[in-house]
Amino acid sequence: QVQLVESGGGLVQAGGSLRLSCAASGRTINNNAMDVMGWFRQAPGKEREFVAAVSWSVPRTAYADSVKGRFTISKDIARNTVYLQMNSLKPEDTAVYYCAAAEFVGFMTSIPPRTNYWGQGTQVTVSS
Repeated sequence: QVQLVESGGGLVQAGGSLRLSCAASGRTINNNAMDVMGWFRQAPGKEREFVAAVSWSVPRTAYADSVKGRFTISKDIARNTVYLQMNSLKPEDTAVYYCAAAEFVGFMTSIPPRTNYWGQGTQVTVSS
């Protein structure tokens, strides 16, 4: 079994920054089902949407158009942790942010996503 634990959410003013972390534990070694990790978000009354993803095995990242140039996803292989640096935050970024894992980047960006693992989520609130 794999556990994904998010941290780093909170309340920030528009234009501010936050960094989210997602630590993976459990059966992570040689687990192809989680070769890609990333983030989704869900705002009240809206569908869950893809935000960003990074591959553990190849230098590949993907971003939603709405966050390109403002958010950066990165990984720390030694810590089994993925980060989402969020800058220039806007009120419309307010949502619960979920960490997820899948086999391929395309599985993260597909609709619906074909993910294998999910975290519990962390709230991000951006005030205007």
